[in-house]
Amino acid sequence: MQKEHSDHTPGKHKFPLCYLATDIRTPSNVGGLFRIADALGVERIYLAGESLVPPNSKIRKVSRSTEQLIPYQYECDALKIAQRLKAEGYRIICLEITSSSVELSQTPVEEGDKVCLVLGSEKAGVTEELLEIADATVHIPMQGVNSSMNVTSACAIASYELLRKITPKLPTKSSRVQ
Repeated sequence: MQKEHSDHTPGKHKFPLCYLATDIRTPSNVGGLFRIADALGVERIYLAGESLVPPNSKIRKVSRSTEQLIPYQYECDALKIAQRLKAEGYRIICLEITSSSVELSQTPVEEGDKVCLVLGSEKAGVTEELLEIADATVHIPMQGVNSSMNVTSACAIASYELLRKITPKLPTKSSRVQ
């Protein structure tokens, strides 16, 4: 039998994973990042460059108001955020297909690591300056005709894989796709 929304008890876990989203200009993508962050226990979102920021009615609609729950910060310079996080002990992992990227399953992180997942715009991707300071650049192997996928879909896949690697054991809670 399908559960009702009222049957859900929110988890209390926040994991050492944050997003650095650069130049994400589509409200549905920004809203989707907030919704994923809420669902998976991501600790914070950093929005940079030309990324849209709350308050925004379209972001709120897609996020289902989770932009009010997930801490976020905007800063124009994404490189500055990445450098600060790196100095705080975060591993900077760019999600981008490049000549030197490795498959997501081979991401060089381990239990206990703090990770910042860097996401670029769908059109231009992650900037060269961010790729240069990254601890790793990873990609999702694509089996179909297209060589990429929507940033929020890719973020969800990458987040889940990273959390499996950096947390001792993900709490098991039932989920319901909406």
